[in-house]
Amino acid sequence: MKMEQTYYDACLHILKSELIPAFGCTEPIAIAYASALARKTLGRLPEHITVSCSGNILKNVKGVVVPATGGMRGIEIAALIGAVGGDAESELEVLHEVTDAHRELANTLYQEGICEVRLLDTAEKLHIVLEAFGAGEQALVELRGTHTGVVRIEKNHTALFCSVPQEQRASESSVQFLNFERIYEFAQSVELEDVRILLDRQIEYNTRIAEYGLEHLCGANVGAALVRLYGKDVNTMARALPAAGSDARMGGCELPVVVNSGSGNQGMTVSLPVIAYAKALNASREQLHRALCISNLSAVYQKEQIGRLSAYCGAVSAAAGAGAGIAYLRGGNAHQIAEVVSNTLANVAGIFCDGAKASCAAKIASSVEAALLAVDLTFQGHDFCAGDGIVQNTPDATIEKVAAIVRDGMQATDQVILKVMVDG
Repeated sequence: MKMEQTYYDACLHILKSELIPAFGCTEPIAIAYASALARKTLGRLPEHITVSCSGNILKNVKGVVVPATGGMRGIEIAALIGAVGGDAESELEVLHEVTDAHRELANTLYQEGICEVRLLDTAEKLHIVLEAFGAGEQALVELRGTHTGVVRIEKNHTALFCSVPQEQRASESSVQFLNFERIYEFAQSVELEDVRILLDRQIEYNTRIAEYGLEHLCGANVGAALVRLYGKDVNTMARALPAAGSDARMGGCELPVVVNSGSGNQGMTVSLPVIAYAKALNASREQLHRALCISNLSAVYQKEQIGRLSAYCGAVSAAAGAGAGIAYLRGGNAHQIAEVVSNTLANVAGIFCDGAKASCAAKIASSVEAALLAVDLTFQGHDFCAGDGIVQNTPDATIEKVAAIVRDGMQATDQVILKVMVDG
């Protein structure tokens, strides 16, 4: 029997909003998107660009290759390639039509130093204000809350568009009702035609970039190293596939991924271990789709309380979601699926985020390993109990407490991480 229609529609809306394609690491891509939109608003190639962004944006752009730039890194080149060759209509796939001529021009402008970067004084974790100037005119684009969350567009200091941040709108509507019982109910009752296109695209895109990462020298080659060292059993592949996808993506691979909670690494982590297990268990396409509903929604459920960017490594919440999906494939009930998430958090919730870079692949592998252990513990009836550190009476309550630790307890940690990364 189908769940209450209001909740069903809300779950479907979350999946459609979250499972979108992205071309490259989403923080530099968000800057490129803002820059492309500013150039479009300005109506010409900028003569000067100022990028003001929150500390977490700085942290996540510093160490990652910007796709379509020929291996360059940093906020300046992300803004310049977006202004020169970006397609603002394509949002997180903004750089999909960049040419060699665009790369050459962006590099020339980079050498000329026309882009200025500033730390934005803001309480928001995901916040970008980009201004473009040319021929005596000015254009401004502001993003807040999500990587495509445009809240303001100006031309010559006149507002053309104003909106409430997307993350605030989401928290006021479709996400706040989520809990494990409703996630399980949705996965059991969803009409597969409602999610087939979304999930098939996630399977196709994320599998393709993972296979690329296994076959090519990318980043630290964590995924390929796992296969080389431990073989191709399902537990190894569950770790190796998302790690290899991250190897490729952090190295600037120009293949799209389907994200979760605004992150490509999280999108791969939440899906590829489930895909590996479905293959090993000879699960049907229907079973895989339903398992991916559980894994994706479980990850969103955690991240909406934690926040999209923070001092907390998103691979943990994504891996916990993947563990929930694997538990479903192994015949787990709603209680067991929820306990897998709690057991994962009890183990590795303390991993901090020090930006997007090559070592993200190793953090993904470690987090998935913890999720696989959590699945085995749960199926043996060995759950961590309330009072075991951060673990609460219910998995839902455990997530709330982890989110509180991140929001209230890791603010100073975030600032120290940023200072270490910037000061060296």
